[in-house]
Amino acid sequence: MKHSNKNYIWLVTLGIFLFPPPLFAQFRVVGYVSLWANSQVVPPVSDSVLKRLTHLNIAFINPDSLGNLFLASGVDSLVEQAHSNKVKVLISVGGGKFNPFLDSFINRKNRSAFIDSLLQLALDHHFDGIDADIENENLTKNYEGFIIELSAALKKKNKLLTAALATWNGQLISDAALKKFEFINVMSYDQTGPWRPTEPGPHSTYEKAISDLDYWTATRHVPKNRINLGIPFYGYGFGTTYGESMSYGNIITTFPDAERQDTIMPVGGGAIYYNGVSTILRKTRLALKSAGGIMIWQILQDAAGTQSLLSNIDKTIRKEQGKD
Repeated sequence: MKHSNKNYIWLVTLGIFLFPPPLFAQFRVVGYVSLWANSQVVPPVSDSVLKRLTHLNIAFINPDSLGNLFLASGVDSLVEQAHSNKVKVLISVGGGKFNPFLDSFINRKNRSAFIDSLLQLALDHHFDGIDADIENENLTKNYEGFIIELSAALKKKNKLLTAALATWNGQLISDAALKKFEFINVMSYDQTGPWRPTEPGPHSTYEKAISDLDYWTATRHVPKNRINLGIPFYGYGFGTTYGESMSYGNIITTFPDAERQDTIMPVGGGAIYYNGVSTILRKTRLALKSAGGIMIWQILQDAAGTQSLLSNIDKTIRKEQGKD
């Protein structure tokens, strides 16, 4: 179908209005770092890891019953360290685990005060922005209004607003909310897992990555340079003695040559499904072609040395962009 130049210019202008050009054009490598289990201390992140990231998302912060927000010990040092490596730092709100208080603070009655608290937190601790990783039962009718108002408050202070989004419930994210994000991190994993013990299998396939990118670009019309493809640094076990979840680093340590595979069949039965080096690099090349970056959950689950997924991702990006 042919279009007149006038219509073409109008469409381009509309696209720029809805999704203005990004503040930075470099290929993004966004790494989440999670608090240690049952700990309020931020784990250490090495400079060698930070040098391979563009953004670091510290996960998670959530309100208590009174709306108070508490940061883990060591956050300020990590922010300073990341900034010295030219890495932007965001604090991530929400997470996959249900927070019983969050919705009451993002509703119309309380959200203004909650947003003020988030903004002050970002200013006091020199975060570069807020990442909204609001998922599952916390993704309610209050989400759109919260995102729109949070975006306005952050922009006044030149702070970023990003989101972690899943395709399976993408219809709950309105266009009005979607256009407020600097970029989105597409969680292209968890097709299945321990919550579906009768459905064992890969939880983060290459085919899912293609499908997820297609949804957000073709169906939701988000420009590809505003999308980061999410990849897992962990695997799920079904019917094994190794637990329901294993970090990539632990998988590599436990099973020789595991980095060359995506599935381990341990002695004793069952299976462990994850992404080995080959699949991660296929996804990286896909993101270089069809997205604006890579997102990692989470960076401390990596292996060391030549088996490191992050190291291999970095080498692939540099090679593809002619920086080697």
